[in-house]
Amino acid sequence: MSDDIIKLENVKIEREGGVTFVILNRPEKRNAMSPQLHMDMCEALDWAENDDQTRVVVITGAGGHFCAGQDLKLYFRGTEDDPKLRAKARRAAHSWRWDKLSRFPKATIAMVHGYCFGGGFTPVIACDFAFAADDATFGLSEVNWGIIPGGLVAWAVTQIMNYRDALYYCCTGERFSGAEAAAMKFVNKSYPMADLRAKTLEFAKTLEAKSPAALKYTKEAVRSVRGMTQDQAYDFLNCKSDALKFADPEKGREKAMKMFLDDKVFKPGLGEFKRG
Repeated sequence: MSDDIIKLENVKIEREGGVTFVILNRPEKRNAMSPQLHMDMCEALDWAENDDQTRVVVITGAGGHFCAGQDLKLYFRGTEDDPKLRAKARRAAHSWRWDKLSRFPKATIAMVHGYCFGGGFTPVIACDFAFAADDATFGLSEVNWGIIPGGLVAWAVTQIMNYRDALYYCCTGERFSGAEAAAMKFVNKSYPMADLRAKTLEFAKTLEAKSPAALKYTKEAVRSVRGMTQDQAYDFLNCKSDALKFADPEKGREKAMKMFLDDKVFKPGLGEFKRG
């Protein structure tokens, strides 16, 4: 582990070149989320955002599982007599699972294996991309406890699932596999567990090779326009495109145009633009 990687109690960080794995690390609890884990994840994502070597972030879990949801004992019972700690934990839980991840300036990938339950859905949805093991187990079991999906989960699932699937799994608590998640496009793809890390890393390396500025602006554009009218989107996307021309330190647009028009060495759709 590189000396500049921060060490945290409930989260560990590993590097593979420009790809940084941010790993929920409470394997004895199937990575159920405690107040400390929420705070550690906020710190880990802040670190990764400012780490110059990190180009792509992969969120996953240690010990064979992604996340079994909230740690009910520590998150609820453990904070019921300490309203300040409860408020701090609630802010941290929402901050990393949605605010930080959904606006993260670098590409993010959720790599899901084993259990992904309840509150563990939110970071999967907030990531730009998601891959799962074929035999991963997803579940929104809150209805079986006599409650609704907690936090932002009930809203978040409607951003990715179609309405029928969201309602079905929220109201039945029925589990579904990684392969089923891929079929309904809750995740991009699923793979045999033995291949999951290699396939995720292969995809991450593809993203790592892209222009960081172009990738950042593209994912911000696609995410933002979903809630806009056509006229709003047209205006927003033109402004975003113009802003990228000035914000890209690599001047990728100018280089690509020169390679296509002058040097005749780049054909869109028939090969990748080579940075540098």
